[in-house]
Amino acid sequence: MIRELTLLAALALSFGMSTLAQSSFYAGQEERKIKALSSSETEGYLNGAGMGFAKAAELNHYPGPKHVLDLSEKLSLSREQEEKTQKLYDAMKQEAVTLGKKLITKEKHLDRLFAREKITDPVLDSLLTEIGSIRAKIRHVHMRTHLKQKKILTPQQVNRYDSLRGYESGKTHHREHHNH
Repeated sequence: MIRELTLLAALALSFGMSTLAQSSFYAGQEERKIKALSSSETEGYLNGAGMGFAKAAELNHYPGPKHVLDLSEKLSLSREQEEKTQKLYDAMKQEAVTLGKKLITKEKHLDRLFAREKITDPVLDSLLTEIGSIRAKIRHVHMRTHLKQKKILTPQQVNRYDSLRGYESGKTHHREHHNH
């Protein structure tokens, strides 16, 4: 009985795998306006969303201004801290949106060249270098903002922020923090 069940399970598994091998993970994505980006990614770039670009900062005790503003009461921000944070957020968003629009334009161009079969290796190299550079600049904008945000807060507020965001481990890593 067990032998028959094992054989049936193996057959079912191999049948499932053979049908999976026939369809691509990309199936359905050929309908996207920009093949390399989902609609939520496109929207994120156009809206200056963080999209995980500053995760290394966020998870290492460098708060982001959007979440600081969302938690302003719980963090007991002073009026000055709130104003500085809002200015920081507005500047970051403006710069990220500008870069996001450039990135979308380049991705659309790359997509069109492939769709029209007009792509060449030198053009591909150039476009990918530009796209990579823009992505790096977007990430820099977001991470630089986290650096600046930490200087606006006290070490206690950073600890509270981490706790409120659910980052419980390593709460005592703020010894080198200085207010400006």
